[in-house]
Amino acid sequence: MSQPLTSHFSVPHAAAGASPVVVVYGGTSAEREVSLQSGAAVLAALKRSGVDAVGYDPCDHGLAGLERLAPSTVFIALHGRGGEDGSLQGALELLGIPYTGSGVLASALGMDKARTKQVWQALGLPTPESIMLDSAAEWPAVAARLGLPLIVKPVHEGSTLGISIVNSVAELEAAYHEAARFDARVMAERFVQGEEYTVSILGDRALPAIRVEVPGGFYDYNAKYLSDTTRYHLPCGLDETAQAELAALCQKAFAAIGGEGWGRVDVMRDAQGRFWLIEVNTVPGMTDHSLVPQAAAHVGIRFDRLVGEILATAGSARRDAQT
Repeated sequence: MSQPLTSHFSVPHAAAGASPVVVVYGGTSAEREVSLQSGAAVLAALKRSGVDAVGYDPCDHGLAGLERLAPSTVFIALHGRGGEDGSLQGALELLGIPYTGSGVLASALGMDKARTKQVWQALGLPTPESIMLDSAAEWPAVAARLGLPLIVKPVHEGSTLGISIVNSVAELEAAYHEAARFDARVMAERFVQGEEYTVSILGDRALPAIRVEVPGGFYDYNAKYLSDTTRYHLPCGLDETAQAELAALCQKAFAAIGGEGWGRVDVMRDAQGRFWLIEVNTVPGMTDHSLVPQAAAHVGIRFDRLVGEILATAGSARRDAQT
């Protein structure tokens, strides 16, 4: 049985002349709408906690506009490219502004599904076999190598945008072109038939796993953010031994890319009970459908406290590395 997690964090209350916490959200990626929702929820939580906080959309005045706000800390709620891929993190490093979440390298790795898998494979962590695709790919050979069904996905996209389940060789080329609408790099991955789990990481803790059940069988963008029929099982239904195995695997997977602060790891479990790492999210969603808040609430961490805990970790690992 999951026990409530105890944690203490200090919330910086507004003070005269103090620099604000700036929540960065929106942006120009395909995940803009989800990011706007996440950022609005985070900003409201900070204000309820008495934090001097403002929201900022880089679409307004770019990095220069953010710098003019002179933030004490940046809470990154910017999903996808431009916010989750290391570019914003690198800019904030140069400006000397602390920020939430993973650093430059871990963010860039986490956004690149193919290279994340290479790191996991090098460390002996289980992840389904995959190959890169291009328009000249020999589709029958791809299907023969990975088997059918298989998954085709953009390498640098989140929220399951551009992802297809391919059931026949005839569907492969169309799936490739769909993924290529979102990214120049496209991969095919062996399909794992089984149950889908997600494990949230908060600091040095793995929160309880959530089992995701979708009536249509595919956890796509609609199932994630729009559908009311997607079911989130918490407790997830695994026995204590399997839960401990899953938590340890996800912590190893997150640490392997250098993840810091908070994140989420998505996993499939096959019919033989083996877990397979699918991807890592270094700036997970914080909407009312999002999984990190659900997992935190299950162990007594309400949304406002969760936001405060994430804020409290901002830049800590990078500051430690510089001392």
